[in-house]
Amino acid sequence: MSRRDWKTLKALQQSPKAKLRYETEWSLDEEELLERSMALCMLSPHSARVLDNIISPVQRRTSNTNSLSAQEIGDDDSLKPVSLDSRTDFSDLVIEKPPESHQPSLMKVQTSINLHSERLAEVEGSIYLYREAERIKMQNQLQKRLEMCVQYEKNFADQAAEQLKRFEEMMELKQRQERDRLQEQLEAGSKEALGQQEKLKEEHRTRAKLLNRKLREAELQRYQEQERIRQEEGRERKRRLCDLQQEVLQLVQQIEMDYKHQETLRVDLSTYSQRGNQICGILSSVVRSSEQSGFPTQEDVNIGERFLQEMQALVSAMQQTVSAAEERRKAEEVADREKQKELEKQQQTKAQAPTPAPAQTQKQSQKEGLQVKASPCIMKRYQQLQSLLEQTLNDIAPFQDSKDSKVKAVRVELQKAVYIPVSQISTESASKMKETFEKLNNLLMGKRVSSCGSTVISVSQHPQALNFVYYKLAEKFVKQGEQEIASHHEAAFPLAAVASGIWEHHPQVGELFLAHLYKKCPYAVPFYPAHKKGTPIEEYRRILGYEVEDSQVESQDNFLKRMSGMIRLYAAVIQIRWQYGLKQESHPHGLNYAWQWLAQLLNLEPLADVTSTLLYDFLEVCGNAMMLTYQDQFVKLLLLIQEEYLPRIEMISTSEQMGSVARLKLFLENSRKKREIPLPKGYLNQSFWRS
Repeated sequence: MSRRDWKTLKALQQSPKAKLRYETEWSLDEEELLERSMALCMLSPHSARVLDNIISPVQRRTSNTNSLSAQEIGDDDSLKPVSLDSRTDFSDLVIEKPPESHQPSLMKVQTSINLHSERLAEVEGSIYLYREAERIKMQNQLQKRLEMCVQYEKNFADQAAEQLKRFEEMMELKQRQERDRLQEQLEAGSKEALGQQEKLKEEHRTRAKLLNRKLREAELQRYQEQERIRQEEGRERKRRLCDLQQEVLQLVQQIEMDYKHQETLRVDLSTYSQRGNQICGILSSVVRSSEQSGFPTQEDVNIGERFLQEMQALVSAMQQTVSAAEERRKAEEVADREKQKELEKQQQTKAQAPTPAPAQTQKQSQKEGLQVKASPCIMKRYQQLQSLLEQTLNDIAPFQDSKDSKVKAVRVELQKAVYIPVSQISTESASKMKETFEKLNNLLMGKRVSSCGSTVISVSQHPQALNFVYYKLAEKFVKQGEQEIASHHEAAFPLAAVASGIWEHHPQVGELFLAHLYKKCPYAVPFYPAHKKGTPIEEYRRILGYEVEDSQVESQDNFLKRMSGMIRLYAAVIQIRWQYGLKQESHPHGLNYAWQWLAQLLNLEPLADVTSTLLYDFLEVCGNAMMLTYQDQFVKLLLLIQEEYLPRIEMISTSEQMGSVARLKLFLENSRKKREIPLPKGYLNQSFWRS
């Protein structure tokens, strides 16, 4: 034996196992104990989670003859991967003796399993969950990227198809011109040949047939002259029509070139582009039909000239729009530079000015703070409208409170004639909306209309019937905003379109609409009514806009829902116009009132939960129109709200009220980053008005 082997034997002799006592004979009890110890252990159903999360791949190595491979253990259906929590209780693990029939095969399998700590299992489980989350995240990102690529491909395909169409039309025009030129050359050659032939006939004919020949020649010349004139006129009309088509195509190309710059000017030119392409397509069909009939008629040329005039007017209007947008952009840049200069001058003045005393500084900071009350001019307008509302109510009181059966019947029918059409306003089609408007407009103009079924009613049946209809119609508009729009935000624009049209034709209804709106929702003024001494709490709640029934005040959620509906209606009325009939020079209550509302609201101290909710609703409905109109100035206003006004709202809001604040904050961030506000839900586009 080598020296190394002797050292190994000596070390084994000195080990604790060398001191063990071995007995050759066993007792009966000891043999039973040995059999139990040699029996295979059966794992409980919970062993799968232990094996999947604890067994290390490195420690699963087994011997070639006595152990199962890691693949065989993984293929066992009883070992299902489950998550292992650090608080897993192993007290319910049951070790059972396997059945007799499986003992011989199971005795051959000996697996060395090292159970690791619970912390390692928790870490491995976390790693597995993290990998799964990352895989799902990557799949979602890949899906979004794929959808984006598909959309880009679709847009590029549409543009390529449109350009191919224009190219084919240009090539078709050139081919027609070439055919016309060749045809003219052939006709000219044919004329020369005919002339020579006629000369030869004249030389070879006999003198006896001279008179007859001259008569025939005169008749032939007359016919040929008529045919020549007809063909020349046809060719002239054809050349004129082709020239018109070429000019129209050039104008379309000019529109397309300007259309590409609409993003830099922040103006919508899609209407001009669509109309130009439509005119170009119609004119191309006229040219094709004229070719089939031989030569175009004078009516075809007149159609082409009308289309050319329309295209020229379209290009002129588009150029005016572009120039106005360019001037507005330049004016804004000049104004920004002037404001920057003024700010620099003010900063220099402040740097040179002496430091004010503490008392003066405190007074100045109080002046620069937000107001508690609305401005006097706003309150004066509010009081005028409330006085008008009270005066109208007093005027119609005898008619409204009359007990006479005839007067009562007229009152009921008039109320039906107002309530039923307003309740039927929807986005189903513009034609039905127009019918509703005409019914209300005819009623206000004194015409006879059907209220319900075959019953016909008119405001001329009572002296105060017209004022009653004014009052009830304005009240119904506000009530629809309070009830319908509060639940379905998309209903704001169809109702606002009809209300705006009625306002343009009947200003009294518009004034009463504002009065009802201000009474129901003082935040549309905007102002926050102060509590006066001696006013009961319930009455003060009603002034604030809450509904109080049997001394029970409505919930805050229901209150905010109603206020939101009325603010959305007000914001929709400000920006939308009635599309049919004659329009006034300006909107009776246009976007300048939206700017005024925002300015007045930002000058007031915010109210928790109310200000953030209503400000978000107003900007979501009216923000797109204000962004297109005021552009950079409106972006600056959004920046002011985000940096100056929003922190004030956050300071007074509790944790339960932070939901509306977070929604407003996210809206402002997205609007500033993208420099655009999406169209609100339910907006009535041009395709709707053509339905």
